[in-house]
Amino acid sequence: MRILLVEDDRQLNESLTFQLEKEGFTVDSCFDGEEACYYGEQNIYDIILLDRMIPLMEGTEVLTSLRKKGITTPVIILTALGTLADKVIGLDLGADDYLVKPFAIEELLARIRCITRRPNTLNQSDTFMVCDIVWYRNEDRIQGPSGNCTLSKREASLLETFIRRKNQTLSRNFLLLKVWGPDSDVEEGNLDNYIHFLRRRLRGIGSSLQIKTIRGIGYCLVENSYV
Repeated sequence: MRILLVEDDRQLNESLTFQLEKEGFTVDSCFDGEEACYYGEQNIYDIILLDRMIPLMEGTEVLTSLRKKGITTPVIILTALGTLADKVIGLDLGADDYLVKPFAIEELLARIRCITRRPNTLNQSDTFMVCDIVWYRNEDRIQGPSGNCTLSKREASLLETFIRRKNQTLSRNFLLLKVWGPDSDVEEGNLDNYIHFLRRRLRGIGSSLQIKTIRGIGYCLVENSYV
């Protein structure tokens, strides 16, 4: 799961990033409103943690801009502004939750789990089943009908991206942004290599899941019966 953290206090930003990554999240950090809009508009995040009092554009302005552009990514506002009026404004502008500073990391994690606990959405449990495979998330290991194998971190991130959007066609650009991040200089050939690796992994464990090439667009994760 990829999270966008918007927090201009660098010490707090680094602390939250460390704790979220320790929980298995992939975190992209930014420090002002203009960066937040740029990153958020990529539409590659599963959740956005948005400070209100940030330079260049206030957090509510960022939220308004993203919602006007059709970005529906869940947003949790993190702020020291904790009056009822502040909360109402944030929620009315399109935030999904509002957490007042200072807060415990356990509460933030609970709110992230609550927001992402939706139909067809993977939770943050250690182990879960998808079609005919079991994914041991904390071990980056998958088990299928005829065996199991360990995935690299990049393979695991790519597989998660496909599983969350099973039967959806994903563009090459979306996959590059989602798995490698907006600031990466990765070449498209790297994506092809990892698709090849992941296909080989799935075949090796006897899974019916298949990554189908959608010519001129990208890829789609399907079961053999869909092909």
